[in-house]
Amino acid sequence: MSIRSYHRKSEKNINMHRPVKVERKDIYFKPDKKRVLARFFSLGDDRTIKVIKRLLALTEMERKEVFGQVLRSYTKRHRSIVNIFERNYNRVSHLLEKIPFQKEQLNQLDKLLIGSYFTMEYSIESAALFNPSIVEHPDQTELFKGEKRVILSFRATGEGHVSSIVFRSGTLDVDNNIHIDYIGNLLDKPIQVKNHRYHKESFLKKMNELHAEPTEVKTKLEEKLTATFTYEELKRYIDEVRQTSEDNLENITFLQQALWLASSHYEMTFSLDTSISERVIFPIADTEKRGIEDARFVQFKDEKGENIYYATYTAYDGFSILPKLLATKDFYHFKVKPIYGEIANKGAALFPRKINGRYAMLCRIDGENNYIAYSHNINIWQETAIRIQQPEYPYEFVQIGNCGSPIETQYGWLILTHAVGPMREYVLGAALLDLDNPHVEIGRLHSPLMTPNDKEREGYVPNVIYSCGALVHNEHLILPYAMSDYASTYATIKLEDLLLAILNPDRYQ
Repeated sequence: MSIRSYHRKSEKNINMHRPVKVERKDIYFKPDKKRVLARFFSLGDDRTIKVIKRLLALTEMERKEVFGQVLRSYTKRHRSIVNIFERNYNRVSHLLEKIPFQKEQLNQLDKLLIGSYFTMEYSIESAALFNPSIVEHPDQTELFKGEKRVILSFRATGEGHVSSIVFRSGTLDVDNNIHIDYIGNLLDKPIQVKNHRYHKESFLKKMNELHAEPTEVKTKLEEKLTATFTYEELKRYIDEVRQTSEDNLENITFLQQALWLASSHYEMTFSLDTSISERVIFPIADTEKRGIEDARFVQFKDEKGENIYYATYTAYDGFSILPKLLATKDFYHFKVKPIYGEIANKGAALFPRKINGRYAMLCRIDGENNYIAYSHNINIWQETAIRIQQPEYPYEFVQIGNCGSPIETQYGWLILTHAVGPMREYVLGAALLDLDNPHVEIGRLHSPLMTPNDKEREGYVPNVIYSCGALVHNEHLILPYAMSDYASTYATIKLEDLLLAILNPDRYQ
């Protein structure tokens, strides 16, 4: 049905100035300070050596007593805490060479005790649980009619405002109420992290995007690189180049960028005995050591009709941001790689399928307007992005951005937007893009779909509601959203009413 014929058909049924009904659900996802992760505790080489010396000065009986106390306090709080101690011992064991003590003299208990001193608990949600997205669960078996199993992702923030990705699973019933599965407390990081092997030609091409000007160190590094190399090999090459080059800001910046880029590719695998609520995607690479922000998950259907889940997110190292792409089919095994090109900014959101043979991505490259970009390569975006939306109405005069991946409807691509108006109030809007040419906007709400109410406006960042993705269930939009960067909830909206409002905004609002 064409848009024009849709207008003619729908005009008879339009109730003048009827607002879109938004049903806020009385279910809240709040930060839980009891959800703790055991992570490496870094003290630096000098202090680490001092601590190990103090431990080794204890008698064997004293070391056994200390370790017994540790086990009594922490075995019930973590899955396989002994394996964590062993991993963290391995991270500092090279420093034993600087201590007059032979590694061979250490028994297994000694190693685990040392590892415990370089382990710390981190409360991943102590500050906030916000900016959610929602996708259909890969497993849709054993459900009643009208039910759908779903996965929600959240940005969890803890001490030092370091962000990670956490999950919840649940089932939507026929009335669009969500029933959350049991939330486990034995949080786990990946049991295996595999670094990427780089190809010289593609790596140099990507380096040119970051640092196009020819320099002495650039030439030296190019000469040293082998046809393929690992991250550790690149570190060695960079150290060799640094020793023979002038120590100026330009050279330091280039070599840091090379390491930063290489640390962005990796794979990770979680244990099969973890529930999805116990899997934590915590910063691993140097590019994201200060946080993984605002993952927008989407269920992508490829040309063969197979599903893969992608998430675009922003990696932050404390100084710079880098958009990244997360890919998984089962939420156990994940691949991570950086996104290159003009869209390299915050807020990228991938379309759920290719458009005319190309990937399509919503983005905001100037911090103010909404753009769309196309590419034949999912993580390299070289074509010029097209501006599709700019602020037009008072509620969006400061800026407009997306709230996750577009949703395909028979009348166009539904995109949810966040917009900023007076008092830096973040509200939610909606628009429709053409199905075949999504750089063409069909319609947009002239006033907000949702604004923060009295319960939602108080929080870490007041007057903000924000979402990273929605889905359709039982002819309703299921819209999870964050409340003032502290906690999250969700709302439901009848899809037909929302589409009518977008296509006839003057009559509906």
